Amino acid sequence: KTWNVGTESFCHKAAVFPLFLVNIVLNMCFSLFQYTVWNFVPKNLFEQFRRIANFYFLIIFLVQLMIDTPTSPVTSGLPLFFVITVTAIKQGYEDWLRHKADNEVNGAPVFVVRSGCLVQTRSKNIRVGDIVRVAKDETFPADLALLSSDRVDGTCHITTASLDGETNLKTHFSVPETSVCHPNYYHHLHTLKTCVDILAFIFYFTIRPLGPENLLLRGARLKNTKEIFGVAVYTGMESKMALNYKCKSQKRSAVEKSMNTFLLIYLGILLSEAVLSTILKYAWQAEDKWDEPFYNQKTEQEKNSSSILKFISDFLAFLVLYNFIIPISLYVTVEMQKFLGSFFIGWDLDLYHEESDQKAQVNTSDLNEELGQVEYVFTDKTGTLTENEMRFQECSINGVKYREVNGKLVPEGLTEDSPDDSPLTSGRSREVLFLQAVSLCHTVQISYDQADCLVGGDPFSHANGFSSSSMEYYASSPDEKALVEAAKRYKLLHVLEFDPNRRRMSVILQTPSGAVVFFYHTNVFVSVVNKLPSASNCKGMRTLVVACRHFSPEEYIDVDKRLTAARTALQQREERLQEAFSHIERDLQLLGATAVEDKLQDKVQETIEALRLAGIKVWVLTGDKHETAVSVSLSCGHFHRTMNILELLQQRSDNECAEQLRRLARRCVGLSFLSLSDDIFKDIDDHVIQHGLVVDGASLSLALREHEKLFMEVCKNCSAVLCCRMAPLQKAKVVRLLKTSPEKPITLAVGDGANDVGMIQEAHVGIGIMGKEGRQAVRNSDYAIARFKFLAKLLLVHGHFYYIRIATLVQYFFYKNVCFITPQFLYQFFCLFSQQTLYDSVYLTLYNICFTSLPILVYSLFEQLVHPHVLQSKPGLYRDISRNSLLSFRTFLYWTLLGFCHAFVFFFGSYILMGEDTTLMGNGQMFGNWTFGTLVFTVMVVTVTLKLALETHFWTWMNHFVTWGSIAFYFIFSLFYGGIIWPFLHTQDMYFVFVQLLSSGSAWFAIIIMVITCLFPDVVKKVIYRHMLPTSTQKSQVTGTRFKALKTSGR
Repeated sequence: KTWNVGTESFCHKAAVFPLFLVNIVLNMCFSLFQYTVWNFVPKNLFEQFRRIANFYFLIIFLVQLMIDTPTSPVTSGLPLFFVITVTAIKQGYEDWLRHKADNEVNGAPVFVVRSGCLVQTRSKNIRVGDIVRVAKDETFPADLALLSSDRVDGTCHITTASLDGETNLKTHFSVPETSVCHPNYYHHLHTLKTCVDILAFIFYFTIRPLGPENLLLRGARLKNTKEIFGVAVYTGMESKMALNYKCKSQKRSAVEKSMNTFLLIYLGILLSEAVLSTILKYAWQAEDKWDEPFYNQKTEQEKNSSSILKFISDFLAFLVLYNFIIPISLYVTVEMQKFLGSFFIGWDLDLYHEESDQKAQVNTSDLNEELGQVEYVFTDKTGTLTENEMRFQECSINGVKYREVNGKLVPEGLTEDSPDDSPLTSGRSREVLFLQAVSLCHTVQISYDQADCLVGGDPFSHANGFSSSSMEYYASSPDEKALVEAAKRYKLLHVLEFDPNRRRMSVILQTPSGAVVFFYHTNVFVSVVNKLPSASNCKGMRTLVVACRHFSPEEYIDVDKRLTAARTALQQREERLQEAFSHIERDLQLLGATAVEDKLQDKVQETIEALRLAGIKVWVLTGDKHETAVSVSLSCGHFHRTMNILELLQQRSDNECAEQLRRLARRCVGLSFLSLSDDIFKDIDDHVIQHGLVVDGASLSLALREHEKLFMEVCKNCSAVLCCRMAPLQKAKVVRLLKTSPEKPITLAVGDGANDVGMIQEAHVGIGIMGKEGRQAVRNSDYAIARFKFLAKLLLVHGHFYYIRIATLVQYFFYKNVCFITPQFLYQFFCLFSQQTLYDSVYLTLYNICFTSLPILVYSLFEQLVHPHVLQSKPGLYRDISRNSLLSFRTFLYWTLLGFCHAFVFFFGSYILMGEDTTLMGNGQMFGNWTFGTLVFTVMVVTVTLKLALETHFWTWMNHFVTWGSIAFYFIFSLFYGGIIWPFLHTQDMYFVFVQLLSSGSAWFAIIIMVITCLFPDVVKKVIYRHMLPTSTQKSQVTGTRFKALKTSGR
């Protein structure tokens, strides 16, 4: 897309000034929500029925409506409705929060020119072609082409902290033809959609191309300028910021994928049981001795019906009878656990940042357990690892290192009160030049609130445009004041702007005496500097080399001609400028070097070390230049001094990149890293040399184009990776590269700016840092925290808790449903596969909803295998739950077989104790069918509840209440349900059944015997493993117990 403006001045004439724009965008709103009022119901239902269990129960419900089945449709319809409703409420609430955040952005007030008048409207109403006024410290509501500012030179300064985390000011230039226009002239300005035939335009115009220096991106903030006017060229989701967003998709956790796999297995078990029961039924009826009971004689219509239809009907009836082996309430319990559990993150005071009054927030609760499975962390640097605050630390002048002490430069090894016998006293020429260089070679701007301080200035000078007459200096020493006023009289002749290829900036000045001097700053580490840059680099500081050069009058005339010719060249301007700069920046006199600390956030180094010990690899993805990124990586502990740093930088071709990758791979092979598996790699001692990789954006593009596999092999064998000069989409591409690798590791991305949104959305888990400016990363993240240091507790503690809880929840649900349905299957062998149900329909409906639901829900909210302080002090415990270990097929098989074993004890234990020759009632009567089923059901409810109690390590009053309360509720409900005749029920099968059962001492004895038989092996197993073969987690539980004891005793 291009934008063009006319050149006919309208500032002095009343002529129409046309602005031509292309591709008018109709959707001006910025939206990140998923649902609307109109599509919520169908879209949410579609999303929910994509889940296997929900779709399966919908089919079962429809089957119960269409054919005669042994159970009521209510037994499937009511739980399904409950699940769908609860999930819809939860997802609707989360999307409402996104709507609320979008409305804050779209409803922000802005001023636009309409019909020659300045009117206030909302951000969502800005149209392409609108002229927008933005005041100081306001955020640009759309991508604007700068027309004018209140500065005489037509420039403005902006900060892009909310986009890329950089807080330094950037200068942008207005269109020359409109830069000096007063707002009153804007009623003459018109914007026109591009004509099909541009020659049909009847007015005179000249095309003026616009470049990046004229474009103000949405999300940036205006600084040091009272107001600007700009024309909207991109709005809404067409803005550059929005185009760098990846379309937000529904993220699925590893636990949910395991649940779907287990559901398919159980679906296979269900179909097998239904097919087997149907076949056995017809095999039984085919025997010669088979005779239809008198009470079940078939009608003529039934006798003449198709055998195939009868087989299908019987198969569907058995399918309905056994369908509860698929736990429909599993999903709703998981949804409730995630939703309620997410509040604990926001309530955690350890994740609260007092200075900014910000607490952690959860935007997507579906990924809580994924916090416990992270293997790779991708982090931004500026604003995420650092505070983005630079502090001067030390410098080297004439070979002597100085450090700052209370605002004074003191030679290393001396104190502020030491005698002043440093080299500064013997010869000051080099030191004075050094101080002049750092004072004059910069683009620092002075901010004034007074509007009358604005005057004209040289557009090439980067001057702030403020009148020198408005400034007056005050000092305690006349000498100091004289020096500063002398510096004020330096005339800025030329600025050689910084660019990433030269990695330096320079200024040419005229001294008060008339001499011309050239000052030079570079961040390239030169070997002739006396030790400071390398030493400071090891400390992780930003270093600058300072040099100067004096020009004779003849030399300056030549320099001035070269610069002027290069800057006004119509062709190959950039190349000619680089040639002129190279000619000027030579024959320099070295003055010294400076070291500035890019202040890290609190406890960043400890956090990265904790993640490393937890087996998590950290990648830093930054848009900063190579030297700055490396220095910060060293200071934060991402790279350490013993690490072998590999570099993939400034690769120009595919062949060159491939050869460099092979060299890096051979270096890895030399230390036997390539042949090691991930498990062995985790056990390597710290004294073994580890690798760190540094790669820039251009080289990364080449590596991923043709040599992706080789690049990944090198990366996987590096303890730390640093990617610099990265574009936003490149960050997302790197995350996707690891995410889709054969190992399928769980990834987490953390950042604070809009340029991090892509990788935050691409990663399995996205975390936004609540920066000083901008909320784009926070709004698009799954979780938001105020500081990077909070990431350690979020993963090592909350991630550990959530994964343990939900993994046990999933396994327990399948276990208790196997216990529930297997007796139903076994009972068919004793009722000639007549599809008679073992349990009453009310019990079938309430088993998962009421009798066994609350204990596991409370467990999944409060369970703590290990004390939080132990988890933080021993990050290695995080590895015990990595790679979805608690939901492995081995663990799943254990819980499933345990369920079958307990089910066999329930059924055959009851059958043996209530056999044909056994009398359990005091009057000598035998128990009937419903009493037998109730006994099995009673033993089952008590056993599965106590089984969960054995798995609980962290007991609260809530656990006690729901555990013992659920058992008590079952007994009370059964007495109430069986003690009253319910007029709306077709039969009264359960009337007085439970009372008769509890009146029998033999029944109580049978219940106790079967419960002990089921749980005693579990108790023995736990005791043996804890004392003879304890895991690292079990050992840490002892430490946690001691910690709680010390805390309770007050020590």
